[in-house]
Amino acid sequence: MARKCYISGKKTIFGNKVSHSNKKSSRKFKPNLHKVTVIINGRKRRVKVSTKWLRKLQRA
Repeated sequence: MARKCYISGKKTIFGNKVSHSNKKSSRKFKPNLHKVTVIINGRKRRVKVSTKWLRKLQRA
């Protein structure tokens, strides 16, 4: 399974590390994902969900 949120589609994005001397080198920003069991169409599935959506699911 890819590093991607099942609900929102949030995935790894790329950017730059910028040092104090303003040198740039590439880096990755990874989403904060958790494996959870959810019921989808009457079946239990283990999916990766971002923490933001996990809080929304727990409130609902």
